[in-house]
Amino acid sequence: MRTETPQPIRLSDYRPPAFLIDEVRLDFALEPSRTRVKARLAVRRNGDHAEPLVLNGERLKPISVAIDGRVLAEAERTIDAEFLTIPGAPDAFVLETEVEIDPAANKALDGLYMSGGRFCTQCEAEGFRKITWYPDRPDVLSKFTVRIEADKSFQHLLSNGNLIESGELPGGRRFAVWNDPFPKPCYLFALVAGELDVLEDKLVTMSGRTVDLRIFVDPGMAARAAYAMDALKRSMKWDEEAFGREYDLDLFMIVAVRDFNFGAMENKGLNIFNSSLLLADPETATDFDYERIESVVAHEYFHNWTGDRITCRDWFQLCLKEGLTVFRDQSFSADMRGEAVQRIKDVKALRARQFPEDQGPLAHPVRPSSYLKIDNFYTATIYEKGAEVIRMLKTLIGPELFRKGMDLYFERWDGHATTVEAFIACFADVSGRDLTDFFAWYEQAGTPTLTISRRYDAAARTLELELSQETAPTPGQPTKRALPAPVSIGLLDAEGRTMAFERDGQAMDETVVVLDQGKASVTLTGVDSEPVVSALRGFSAPVTLKTDAKPKDRYVQLAADPDLFNRWEAGQDLARDLILARAAGHADEVAEERYAEALGRALSDQAADPAFKALTLALPTESELSLAMKPADPAALHEAREALRMRLALHLEDQLRRLHIGLQQLGEFTPDAAGAGRRALRNAALELLAANPRSDVAELADGHYRAASNMTDAIGGLNALMLVGGEAFEAALADFFDRWKAEPLVIDKWFALQARDPSEGALGRVLGLTTHPAFDQKNPNRLRALVATFAAANPARFHDPSGAGYRFLADQILAVDGFNPMTAARMIEPLGGWRRYTPELGELMKAELARIVATEGLSKNVFELASKALGEG
Repeated sequence: MRTETPQPIRLSDYRPPAFLIDEVRLDFALEPSRTRVKARLAVRRNGDHAEPLVLNGERLKPISVAIDGRVLAEAERTIDAEFLTIPGAPDAFVLETEVEIDPAANKALDGLYMSGGRFCTQCEAEGFRKITWYPDRPDVLSKFTVRIEADKSFQHLLSNGNLIESGELPGGRRFAVWNDPFPKPCYLFALVAGELDVLEDKLVTMSGRTVDLRIFVDPGMAARAAYAMDALKRSMKWDEEAFGREYDLDLFMIVAVRDFNFGAMENKGLNIFNSSLLLADPETATDFDYERIESVVAHEYFHNWTGDRITCRDWFQLCLKEGLTVFRDQSFSADMRGEAVQRIKDVKALRARQFPEDQGPLAHPVRPSSYLKIDNFYTATIYEKGAEVIRMLKTLIGPELFRKGMDLYFERWDGHATTVEAFIACFADVSGRDLTDFFAWYEQAGTPTLTISRRYDAAARTLELELSQETAPTPGQPTKRALPAPVSIGLLDAEGRTMAFERDGQAMDETVVVLDQGKASVTLTGVDSEPVVSALRGFSAPVTLKTDAKPKDRYVQLAADPDLFNRWEAGQDLARDLILARAAGHADEVAEERYAEALGRALSDQAADPAFKALTLALPTESELSLAMKPADPAALHEAREALRMRLALHLEDQLRRLHIGLQQLGEFTPDAAGAGRRALRNAALELLAANPRSDVAELADGHYRAASNMTDAIGGLNALMLVGGEAFEAALADFFDRWKAEPLVIDKWFALQARDPSEGALGRVLGLTTHPAFDQKNPNRLRALVATFAAANPARFHDPSGAGYRFLADQILAVDGFNPMTAARMIEPLGGWRRYTPELGELMKAELARIVATEGLSKNVFELASKALGEG
């Protein structure tokens, strides 16, 4: 039983650092189990306070502490499990320390650890304190010089900045010295040492400078980094054109590692990537992998300015770098892969991850006000909702003023650690607008529900729109205020043609209504006939939209809305209503047939992008549907959704088969948007055909798998076989594993696919896979592939009425918490929504959360999220 309650850190308690570190000299003598770290810090008092010097340090074996060359006696300093305290520190001095650490035993994968026989670091958010004593906070910015010494078998010795010296040493050792001329917080420190292959290239910046580009990977894998290199060069050029930002060092490096808690890390000049987000070729990577590599490479590079050159004053400002940089990488991806398709994918991700977060006990503002472990706040709210807030800001002030605001932000805060308030002030200054009310998006949790009703006056040719918003209470915020939400609106006639209208005497065919209070009305004039209202175009605000639109309006939009997001959204709304009605026992088979016919017409549209058609063909997921059903009944939703899939498969069978044949890849694989779109539609057609599990469908899926010339199609065929089930699926599974057992990233896909198995034996399959020789609980990629995928992406089987799925997840969380609390805590979310489900399921989920919280020795990471999910935090 846990006997202590950790105390939260609060934004309101922020105080500037008592001491600043101007220069840092680190000296690493690398050994797997006994690495020595010497630190030389140029320290000065910040202001006239009289506080002692307090430095963070965890899991460090102290060797010596000296000030200005004099070793301190034990009575002159205090060392405990978390801090080095020096009461009588002078105003300015040089602090020299030496510690010993054990990278090989570091299974938490933060600080300095071993991965695949190589040394690697992960210092965000609080990993640097596991390397040496230091004020481990983001508002202490220092210039780093790093010397690394290791056995000569460690071929590459890498750190941040520019290489200034390297060479051989007696005794079969080598060294390298790196200098980073730009001040940075310690969370951006990086070190990698080991045998690696390197892919090299160059880029000439907009000012004519040549930058060397290097991507380091496992031996023999350099060719698989080619797409990442291409994405890097495109993102560097894009940032110059879109934001005027040029890279500032002479060298930019990326290193791929297998054991990594995150996707990637933007350490200044030396990005460290999870290998799953860097390595790709057609045989081993899917189109989704290529898209993610392109996006994440861009994201981490864009951090060079929004995160590195300008960083966070404190961790409560995390959205300042993450939300802003997600917005930037989404904008890049939209230019690379098509604005409408990318917007739909981004909103799907937001709804799948962030909307449930906002509706549960783990809801928090984009800028939280307190935390126990900042590791727990790398959430969809910080990232995806943070990006949506930036997007709204751009909509409100317009693209030209937004660019001026960004330019001012870079000019004003370059080289500093700053706050969200300072960021927003830049846009207020360039636009002359009062953005005080807009700032509430950062401080208020929850997803607003936006309601729009209409009244058309044919005689007066006017349309009156009534808009209102409401946000449900969230933990710690029972009372909500209205938020300024930009609502983009257009009108269509009964045939789907765009209608012109006037607002405040100005002619237009689209307008943005800013709803900044609880209720408001807008009158549009010159409306010639009763219109179809196309509202929230492009998903202009992160809200849940409710309207009085009738199904016939949705069909008009599905057929012809020029806003492709709303065209897709109309189809999703129709499907959602049909599934929910069936799940509630009110199936409307006539309406289901009408929907199938409309979907068939959409698939026949020769002008539509195949990638867009593939998105249109996919029904809302069961997880999405559970947010709209109160209380959620996963079994009923699964049965209802499968029934609609069966109807669509029967109605569209001939059309789906023609698509499957017509889109077969005949030429060379290309990872671009066009090629990916064709493969996406072909695999979506096969997946829907698999809803009708006849023997000939199984043969079609098996043939698809056997003939696949790329990983996208191989996984597509395997997925279809899984949906059909039977001997052909088991044979293909065995074949896939045998073919790819030497490729860890591909075997992750093998585990993840089985975790999504919708059959009744899925939980037994997943339990069995935890004992498979290829399953490694200590590898975050493998753990996420099997355990997290089952809990998050297989609701029908995770929510087994017996509670076995919940017990399985809780057992895994507790086991992993013993060595990797950060990864363990991230698996709690599926249990956190227990209030949304039927009472029987909710009580079982709650019981597992209570079991977790009551466990002795629980980490702060897991305790914080589990207790909040339970309702005790």
